Formats: sequence, C-alpha cells, structure tokens
Amino acid sequence: MKLVVLGRDGVINEEQGEGVIRADNWKPVPGSLEAIARLCRSGFRVVVATNQQQISAGTLGVEELHDVHRKMLSLVHETGGTIDAVFFAPSGNPDGHGKRQPKVALLRQIENRYGVDLAEVVVIGDSREDLEAAKSVGARAVLVRTGHGVDMLGALTDFEGVTIFKDLAGAVDQLVAEAQHS
Repeated sequence: MKLVVLGRDGVINEEQGEGVIRADNWKPVPGSLEAIARLCRSGFRVVVATNQQQISAGTLGVEELHDVHRKMLSLVHETGGTIDAVFFAPSGNPDGHGKRQPKVALLRQIENRYGVDLAEVVVIGDSREDLEAAKSVGARAVLVRTGHGVDMLGALTDFEGVTIFKDLAGAVDQLVAEAQHS
C-alpha cells in the first residue's frame, strides 16, 4: 500500500496564527486539493495527522474541529480526491521527557490501523515537529515551504535526507513521477 500522511495546517490549508477554529476560516493552500486528488488517482491512500492543542486550550471544541474536517473532506471530494482518515491529537502536552510528541503517537496509530511499515510511508509537513516525528519513526520526511515551512529552511541542517518542495502540489508531482517509474 502506498500511503501518504499529510499535516493539515500549512500543508493542505492556509496557516492561521491562532489555528483554524471555525470551518468558515478553513481555506485551502492553492493547488492542495487538486494535489490530493492526483495522489488518489495515482493509487496512493491519503491520511491527515494533525496536532490540535487548541482543544486542550479551550479555544476549539471537538464538534467545531469536526466541522472543519467535514469542510476539508467535502472540498477534497469535490476535486476527485479522498482522505481516508483524519488523526488528531487534542493536546500539545509534552511526553514524560519534556518533548511534544502527539504527532509521533498519531503516526503509530496510523501504522497500527493500516498495518504499514512506517519506513514505507511519506510524511509531508511544514514544521520541525512534522520532520522530527517522521524521522523518529523511520518515515520519509518531506517539507513544503507553505505554512511554517518557509521558516524551516534555515534549520534543515539537522534533517539529512529531507526533500523540500514549494508546496503540496510540487511534492505530489514528485511522488507520482516516482511511482510511475517503480
């Protein structure tokens, strides 16, 4: 199974300072919905993994989060794509070692649910946390320069082997090309 895990904010939708707390505020990054549709047409399964600490902070309710996701899923569907599942962590609390690890836990949930080897999975994100989570579980880490990704460019010396693309559309073009040649 070819599986791609996408971050949400800054990858699929435009990043907002306080986070997307209402469906009305959810706006796709230009080309992202079409990119997801291309992945699906090329035989990839797509899931989303997103940290949503606004829930534990009390600025976002679970029902409002579901409204945001319903909008996202509907718009992806309208472009001919499918997101199989949305995995979210409602807390940004550190683990016992003082590090935020919700994204790693989400990747482990995805591994268990789909029965995949995470070394075969591509994780596309826009933040240090996304890259760290992907690397820590052996997944292929891809950075997009949308959202927080542009801020990450100077800090990539820590992340050997990370590929960088302008946006999700560029990353998908590469993944689809690779799949056609394998």
